[in-house]
Formats: sequence, C-alpha cells, structure tokens
Amino acid sequence: QVQLVESGGGLVQPGGSLRLSCAASGFTLDYYAIGWFRQAPGKEREGVSCISSSGGNTYYADSVKGRFTISRDNAKNTVYLQMNSLKPEDTAVYYCAADESMSPFTIATLYADFGSWGQGTQVTVSS
Repeated sequence: QVQLVESGGGLVQPGGSLRLSCAASGFTLDYYAIGWFRQAPGKEREGVSCISSSGGNTYYADSVKGRFTISRDNAKNTVYLQMNSLKPEDTAVYYCAADESMSPFTIATLYADFGSWGQGTQVTVSS
C-alpha cells in the first residue's frame, strides 16, 4: 500500500525556519516525482515546489522562491522541504504528493494532479 507521511510542521515566528519531511512506505520513491503543496483556510490548494525523480530538476512557486528548498534522499525514501524566512502568509496545511508519470517534468508539474497524497502537516507562522 502506497503511503506518504508528512512531518515537521508546527508553530514558528516570522523569519523562522522549519524542515518538512515526506516519508514514503510501501513503494520506492526513486522513480517518482514529488510535489509539495499547501492549502490555507478559505483558499485553493497551490503548488509550492516539485522535484524530479532523479533530483536533478526542481521548480518553485514565485511566492517561495529563494526561501524554500526541496531535496530528496532516495536512500532514506524521504523528500524534504526546507523553509526559511517564513512569513505569516506561509501558514497552511502542507501536503506532499508522488507520481511516477510526470513526464515531461516542467514548471507545469506544480499544477499537475499527482496520484498519491499524504495527510498533511500544519505550518503556522505567527508571533
């Protein structure tokens, strides 16, 4: 059974940092593109970042570019989202998603419909 589990969310002050993790079980992430998405109350879900199966290509939403970094450790079957210089507007539930059919892997992948999703982790940025 394919399962994705996010962790690392929490409450942080503006300007702070968090690192989210997305751990996979029941399958090997090696051949999957991974996306991080978020949804704030009353807003639509938006793509935050995505990384190709090889890790060689990454894309970011303009709102997080320069502040967030996506990475993957296939040996640990885990993908990470390092979030720095957090702002109140980053407050949302963050989800990771996986799909093995994201080809070609382009900026449009941020808007694609991924096949497998985690349950989400809450990130709250507030003083």
